[in-house]
Amino acid sequence: MITDKQIRQIVTGFLTEDPWRIIVPAMVYNELQKRCKCAGCVPNVVDIIITVTEEYHLQITDKSAEAPPVHARLSVMGRKRPGVRNERRSAGHRAA
Repeated sequence: MITDKQIRQIVTGFLTEDPWRIIVPAMVYNELQKRCKCAGCVPNVVDIIITVTEEYHLQITDKSAEAPPVHARLSVMGRKRPGVRNERRSAGHRAA
């Protein structure tokens, strides 16, 4: 059994890492190491995600002056994914 308190904590944790992250129920279930069997609870999980996200963003609007500029956040995100391949052809590929 999953409680709404657990869902709220997980969503808040995701938003703390990245306030603009798109959170889906599968991420919550994965974090809890649970599976959604019949999908009957998914609408409730979505409602909790939306509510917590709205509350979180209302809280951070007061602190928006403290946030680093967007380009600084993007450069940090780029450094977190080392070794990502570009979608170009390899050097050994010959076009006809």
